[in-house]
Amino acid sequence: MTRPSRPDISRATSTQAPTGTLRVLLVDDNAERAATVAAGLMAQGCVIVGTIPNAIDLVGEVRAGLVDVIVCDLDSPSRDALESMRALHRDEPRPVVMFVDRSDPESIGAAMDAGVAAYVIEGLSPSRVKSVVDVAIARFSAHQALKAELAAARTALSERKLIERARGILMSTRGMSEEEAFAALRGLAMDQGRKLAEVADSVVALEGMLRGGKKPNR
Repeated sequence: MTRPSRPDISRATSTQAPTGTLRVLLVDDNAERAATVAAGLMAQGCVIVGTIPNAIDLVGEVRAGLVDVIVCDLDSPSRDALESMRALHRDEPRPVVMFVDRSDPESIGAAMDAGVAAYVIEGLSPSRVKSVVDVAIARFSAHQALKAELAAARTALSERKLIERARGILMSTRGMSEEEAFAALRGLAMDQGRKLAEVADSVVALEGMLRGGKKPNR
């Protein structure tokens, strides 16, 4: 079967996708099936930014085409395809919906580990693609929000430990009380227009230099 020529992704996104429109990248080596799915998605307001025959370089495709979501229709995900999805999840996170004709528990687990948001067995039904995409986007968004929350919590904990260490240094070297040391750090931060954690980091680094050692690990 003849594969479709690849669309001009940059032109499609810039001229056909108004703000707020869902931009979809299709991955399918079956031209007739891909055209049917594309028609169904476009009928529901989506813009197809491109149709590619495999999932080998999803990071590059996403960066080139301003892609919001990726819909893959595969007989069974290959190792290269899963690795590409893993790289996408790490470098350019996007919801990935995968329709497969056959699968097994190991493949499902590998797909989930690679960051696939929805994994549908028994192939793709054009009539339900958009609803599956909507669920995948909701799940992806919740997962990304949780990741951001955890990252913020880790950063806050790390900064708190750093500030406590800097305060301890001022208390031991300047004979300050806890309140005085914290006030000194906060005053420096305000005077220099820096974050409190950044000032604390400078204090810890300076203390290490004065001791003749390297900046301590935190």
